[in-house]
Amino acid sequence: MSLALSTLIYEWRRYLAAVIALAVAGLLVLAMTGMFMGLVKSFSATVDRSPAQILIMPPDATNLFDTRSGQPRRLIPQIYSNPNIVNVKTLDIGFSGWSNFPKPGQPARDTGVKLVIVNPVKGDITLPIDFSEQLIQALREPYAVVVDKSSLGKLGVQVGDKAKMNNQTVWVRGVTSGYPSMFESTTFISVQTAKLLRQYNDGDRVGAILAQINDPTQERAVVDQLNADSKGRYKAWTREDLSRSSQASMLSDGPIAVMIGFAVVVSAFIGVVITWQTLQGAILANIKEFASLRALGVSMRRLRLVVMELSMWVGIAGLLLTVGLTALVWFIAISSGVPLDFPLFVDIPVALALLGIAIFSGAMSLGVLKRSQPADLLR
Repeated sequence: MSLALSTLIYEWRRYLAAVIALAVAGLLVLAMTGMFMGLVKSFSATVDRSPAQILIMPPDATNLFDTRSGQPRRLIPQIYSNPNIVNVKTLDIGFSGWSNFPKPGQPARDTGVKLVIVNPVKGDITLPIDFSEQLIQALREPYAVVVDKSSLGKLGVQVGDKAKMNNQTVWVRGVTSGYPSMFESTTFISVQTAKLLRQYNDGDRVGAILAQINDPTQERAVVDQLNADSKGRYKAWTREDLSRSSQASMLSDGPIAVMIGFAVVVSAFIGVVITWQTLQGAILANIKEFASLRALGVSMRRLRLVVMELSMWVGIAGLLLTVGLTALVWFIAISSGVPLDFPLFVDIPVALALLGIAIFSGAMSLGVLKRSQPADLLR
């Protein structure tokens, strides 16, 4: 075991403030970005769990929300012309008002919901693959809705209760999980119910288009074929690529980018100042030990390496504590119905930044070693 690591282990109380500062800095950035990424994942959950492997979007779209005025419905037969395509359907998503029928002692709820219109047939590409046969059967009933269990309290209903959507009465016939939303709750309805509620889009313009292929292992090759044949009329995406692009677009959005940038600056400042002061104070407390090492012939260069290694171990400890705190926050958020997601393209830079902060703070503390004079041991 190296001198730096053994020092951190046996005198961990001296370095605890630096470890906590790094963990809090990392948690602040991860929690904020995780919230926005979770919003994207909650919106795209129906697509991520669809049997379809490919999505067709407008040519200039970069995310799932960017359908703008939509795209022509006549694209569907053109997509069918690819011999690898076996099924094509539109992704129909709408929004509606929602109000419950409050029971005695229950507050009235008047809010908005996101409508996901599905065809309640097992294996249909508009139907998420995690829907049980019981939920499918429930959706076949006219005016039946299925909601995420995390939204029951927000909507003020339980299974079997009635509510009002678009001035018509609907019935909550089932609940699902994995579709939480901080804003409009996700509500699943059938095509038949959507028509009864006058929410079904049968116009010439549609949003995203779902496509299923006969060999899922060839999805990227089929995407390339579709894009080559599109002549600029549309752009084909795999589900994974569109999900990542949607999250990246969310991070680059103006107000969101400003908020995350502010959190990064504040976190970096907190991490550097507290870690630097803590390391400097710990080195000063052990200055006689460093002086003893110099008296034994250990060079100043070697002592600097010890301090830099010590700062690196502090960074690793802070990173491990960040992982633990983030996992705790994720568990609490999921239990409360708040969607969080931590993609690797966010996690890796945050981890590297925490290590960089620790090492930079260690470099700023090297000046203290000049006080480790062997002659001071004689005083």
